[in-house]
Amino acid sequence: MTLAFSQVAIIGAGAMGRGIAQIAAQAGSQVWLFDTQSGASAKACEAIGQTWDKLQEKGKLSPETVASHKTRLHKAASLQDLCGCDLVVEAIVEKIDIKKAVFADLEKVVAQDAVLVTNTSSLSVTAIAAGMQHPQRFAGYHFFNPVPLMKVVEVIAGLKTDAAACQRLSDYARQMGHTPVQAQDTPGFIVNHAGRGYGTEALRIVGEGIADFATIDRILRDQVGFKLGPFELFDLTALDVSHHVIESIYRQYYDEPRYRPNVITAQRLAGGVVGKKVGEGFYKYVDGVQQVPAEPPVPVVEHIPPVWVSPRAARRSELLQLLKDLGAKIETGQSPSPEALTIVAPLGFDVTTVAVVDRHDPARTVGIDMLVPDSATKRRVIATNPATRADMRDAAHALFARDGKPVSVIRDSGGFVTQRVVATIVNIASDMCQQRVCTPQDLETAVTLGLAYPMGPLAMGNRFGPDSILEVLFNMQTVYGDPRYRPSPWLRRRGAIGLSLMHEEE
Repeated sequence: MTLAFSQVAIIGAGAMGRGIAQIAAQAGSQVWLFDTQSGASAKACEAIGQTWDKLQEKGKLSPETVASHKTRLHKAASLQDLCGCDLVVEAIVEKIDIKKAVFADLEKVVAQDAVLVTNTSSLSVTAIAAGMQHPQRFAGYHFFNPVPLMKVVEVIAGLKTDAAACQRLSDYARQMGHTPVQAQDTPGFIVNHAGRGYGTEALRIVGEGIADFATIDRILRDQVGFKLGPFELFDLTALDVSHHVIESIYRQYYDEPRYRPNVITAQRLAGGVVGKKVGEGFYKYVDGVQQVPAEPPVPVVEHIPPVWVSPRAARRSELLQLLKDLGAKIETGQSPSPEALTIVAPLGFDVTTVAVVDRHDPARTVGIDMLVPDSATKRRVIATNPATRADMRDAAHALFARDGKPVSVIRDSGGFVTQRVVATIVNIASDMCQQRVCTPQDLETAVTLGLAYPMGPLAMGNRFGPDSILEVLFNMQTVYGDPRYRPSPWLRRRGAIGLSLMHEEE
C-alpha cells in the first residue's frame, strides 16, 4: 500500500498532537513532532511510546510492531527540521493570529507541493489561509479527542482549497484507520454544528424550571438511547471548552436563535464548576465517581380513578392498549366524567394549552409523551400543568409505573423533554443539509462516530417521522413565539411530501 503521505509533521505536542502523531506512525509514516515549549516534543514521544508499551503488555501489539512504530517517531528541534515533510498538521492553541503566523513561517520551509492543515475545531479555515502564498494546498483536518479512539476526522475545504488535497487527506485518514467526512468551511463544521441541538435545548428546559439536570439525563438516555445525558456530557467535556464552543458558533452565525447560549453555563463557568475534571459540574464527583441523586419513589395510591383519553392524543390506539395492559378502567364517552383522570398526549403543545383549548378540567388533566412508541422506551414521561391536583398527578404516576417501567414527572412543557430535544436535533441537521454543509450521509456518519448518538439525526427524524417532528416544531413555535423553532425548509419539504429525511435531492 502506498501511503498518501510518507513524511508527516505535527506542530503541537499536546493531547491532540500526540494522538495524531500516534496514528500517523502506526499507519507507517515517518512522523516529526515539534513544539515551541522546551522538552514538550521529547515528553510527547515518550508518552506515545509508553502507550504502545501498554498495548504490547495487553497483547494487542507485538514487540516487533512496537519497535517499528518507535523508529518512525522523531523529535523536531525547529520548523526547519520539517522541510522534507509532505504533510504538516497544526494542532496548537485556538488563536487565529498564532496559527496564521505558524503557517506563514512554514511556507518558507516546506516544498510547494506539501499539504498544510489545521486541526481547528472552531475557526474558519478560509480565514486562517488568508494571506498564504499557496492557499490551494491548505485545508482543515479536524480530529476528535482521544484521537486513537474517536474514529472520525472532518476534512474541510476553504474557499481556495484544491479538491485533490481534500481527496488525498481523506485517503490518508482511511490509512490511519479513521473515517473521513467532507465538510464545507462553516462554523462548527459538522460535528460541533450538529451537536448544538442536544445540550442547548436541554439547558433551555432546565432554565424554564420544567425538570432538573438528572431527570433530563434519565429521560434522554432511556427514551431515545443516548449513552450520556446532555449534562453528563457537559461534565465530561467540561464547560471551559463547551461553553466557548456554544458562544463561538452562535456569534459566527450572527446570533442565529437556534444556537443561543444559556446563562446557566456562563454562570457555572464563572464559578469554576466546569465538570468532572475539577470534581464538580452538574453532578458532584467523589474519587471520580459521579454522584447521582435518587429518583423520586412511585407514590402509593389506594384508588386510581377511571381514565379518559383525548381523541387527539398522539399514538392514541397504542396509549389505549397500554392503559388496558396496566389494568386501567377506561372511559369511552365523548367527554370525561367528573371523577376521571384525563390523559392528553400532545406533540409540541403544552398540557395547559391542550386542556384550555379542548375544554378539559385542568385540575384533572395530565399529559404523557408518546413521540416514541412505548415499546421502544425504557421510561415514561408524564407532565402536569399548574392546576393539576396532587392526587391526579400521583394517580397517573402510580398507574403508568404499574409494570415496573420508570416514570418521570415533569412540570408543564411545550413538547416534553424528548420532543423538544429530538425536534431541535433533527431541525438543525436538516438546516445543515439545506446549507449543504455536507452530504446527508457524511452528516450521519460524523454524528454517530463523533458524538456517539444512538443514530444519526436524520435517522432519528426517520424513526419518529418527519410529519411528527414538524408538528412538534410548528406547535412549539406557536407556544413560544420563538424563531429558534422555525422548521428548516429542507425538513418542511420532506414532511409535506412524505420523503425520507435521508433522501438526497437531485
